[in-house]
Amino acid sequence: MILGVLLAVALVTLTIDHRSGEGSPLGVLRAGGAWLFGSAERFGTTLTNPVGGFFGSVVNAPSAQRDIQRLKAENARLRSDLAAGRLDANRSAQLKRLLGLSGLGGYKIVTANVVARRGMPGFEEAVEIDAGTEDGIKPEMTVLNGDGLVGRVVQAEADTATVVLISDPASSAGARLENGNEIGVVHGVAENGRLVQFKLLDSTAPLERGGRIVSFGSQRGTPYVPGVPVGVIERVEATPGELTRIAYARPYADLTALDVVGVVVAAPTRDPRDALLPPRDAQPQQKDGAR
Repeated sequence: MILGVLLAVALVTLTIDHRSGEGSPLGVLRAGGAWLFGSAERFGTTLTNPVGGFFGSVVNAPSAQRDIQRLKAENARLRSDLAAGRLDANRSAQLKRLLGLSGLGGYKIVTANVVARRGMPGFEEAVEIDAGTEDGIKPEMTVLNGDGLVGRVVQAEADTATVVLISDPASSAGARLENGNEIGVVHGVAENGRLVQFKLLDSTAPLERGGRIVSFGSQRGTPYVPGVPVGVIERVEATPGELTRIAYARPYADLTALDVVGVVVAAPTRDPRDALLPPRDAQPQQKDGAR
């Protein structure tokens, strides 16, 4: 009976409210009910959403972690591809300069990559290259890159070889000044490849800052072939009363950042003289710490 009465009252109320339209006397009750139940709904949503989100995060956590790991791996691969592309472009440019210099000088070379710095008895500054006797490389061969003289081979295995740099204190190479026949000797001075010492044999010959040096060459082209750019004089020492004059030169080849090099397996038939020196406006870059 109570349910029937309530249903009857509800039907009568709905009928009156519907027929009365906007002027229904029950409008206030309807608005109040909407506000009351709407507020309750919003409050319930505020309470249940964080709980639902928490349980959803727990359920989806493994999948999200897999996505994160996949994205990290993809980013690492893209960075690796970008670095490899830059490295290949840099090596291509070095190889192009090397082939240009060796072709102009008439040197027959075997190209190689520097794979490690290594020490050996009697030498402080040496590197290992990834070419050896199987490629025709032997000890006492000249090593250069696209910028200038690097050093000489002192030891060769089947597929590797050790190169002593011209910056090594135990290294010495015959050299001469540009545009002349004044000769001297280049020695390493343990400056980590930043400077080499040039001793001019004639103490009365002019020796000035900015003068350029090329290799003088050895008998039968071993260990050094002639005409390879060596460096630019940075500083000249006063040596009154001495039989030689001493200067310090900045090498053309960046001996602290070697990559692509060439080993001269056959010397040129003619001395290229100064033909391989770069234009005057293309001096070697100043290295940090050079004096």
